[in-house]
Amino acid sequence: MVQRMILNETAYFGKGAITEIVNEVQKRQFTKALIVTDKGLMQNGVAKKVIDLLAEAELAYDIYDGIVPNPTIADVQNGVASCQQAQADYIIAIGGGSPIDTAKAIGIIVQNPEFADVLSLEGTAATKKPSLPILAVPTTSGTAAEVTINYVITDEKNHRKFVCVDPHDIPVIAFVDSEMMLGMPKGLCAATGMDALTHAIEGYITKGAWAMTDMLHLKAIEIIAQSLRDSVAGKLEAREAMALGQYIAGMGFSNVGLGLVHGMAHPLSAWYDVPHGVACASLLPTVMDYNKEYTGEKYRQIAISMGIENAAEMSLEQVRTAAVEAVRRLGIDVGIPQNISSLGVQEKDIAAIAEDAFKDVCTPGNPRAATVAEITELYRSLMV
Repeated sequence: MVQRMILNETAYFGKGAITEIVNEVQKRQFTKALIVTDKGLMQNGVAKKVIDLLAEAELAYDIYDGIVPNPTIADVQNGVASCQQAQADYIIAIGGGSPIDTAKAIGIIVQNPEFADVLSLEGTAATKKPSLPILAVPTTSGTAAEVTINYVITDEKNHRKFVCVDPHDIPVIAFVDSEMMLGMPKGLCAATGMDALTHAIEGYITKGAWAMTDMLHLKAIEIIAQSLRDSVAGKLEAREAMALGQYIAGMGFSNVGLGLVHGMAHPLSAWYDVPHGVACASLLPTVMDYNKEYTGEKYRQIAISMGIENAAEMSLEQVRTAAVEAVRRLGIDVGIPQNISSLGVQEKDIAAIAEDAFKDVCTPGNPRAATVAEITELYRSLMV
């Protein structure tokens, strides 16, 4: 069976990695950037760290900071207009998954204007040209959008999120600089960190998993399990570790897909504007428990990677339960809600949300084939 791996052309890691932006821009002879970010990162000075580097080097740029936590079709279209007006020949995306995902859609449409409606990018669109070059600077340690070929946009009219999967959209360069992540509040740090753990676990057990991605996902689980609590507590070394762990998870899942946690999380964000990481984290233990009989020995390896004592000697039933409970305990320890009613989910919507989850592009990758009725019951089990 032929397997495929798509990664960034170049990636920089560690404190101060963003200082390499100027060298890369000059080496590639780019002339003008569109900086895609959000108003919060502009106001708190995080985006300014990159902007100051460009200004000092006298590199031209315009700014589009109209990104919201669950970016919409209109956000993308406004960004395309901003990019065209600026006559930018590359994009610098600064932020979490929302700005980087929006930058991917902008870059694709600028080069492939026949997809200007945005909706036609859903799934695996047949784009002909690579995105306008994107330089990605993540400011959260969770989404790994800087190294994936996926992006997610919200269709507000129809209350749904849709996933786009396109090798043409991957940023050419990622700058994984932990100093850009130090400003994360605890809640965001916890949510994005648990999103990274979800990526690693779902990527490890998804139907498309193979030896190379297994290696990446298990290492990501190990790093995240060891570092997330301390990262949420604000410890600098742990934030550095999480920056790496989430990227490693992204290297894997981008190439093999995800599963039912993401399939069920997307409707929660689309219907109730729940932050993506919170939605995933709230669902993860319950869906892991649902999947456990369909994963062979993989939960044992998850348990070992999470540092569970005697995981190698436990029975398969015991170790599966231990892995699920370790993930649940980690979520509780970092403040993740353990039910979805607290996220605003309403009983009257569950049937429709379950239909959306069943149709989501991530759901078929789940190791256990889920029916709409089963998804409905999973949602209802979390309405407490």
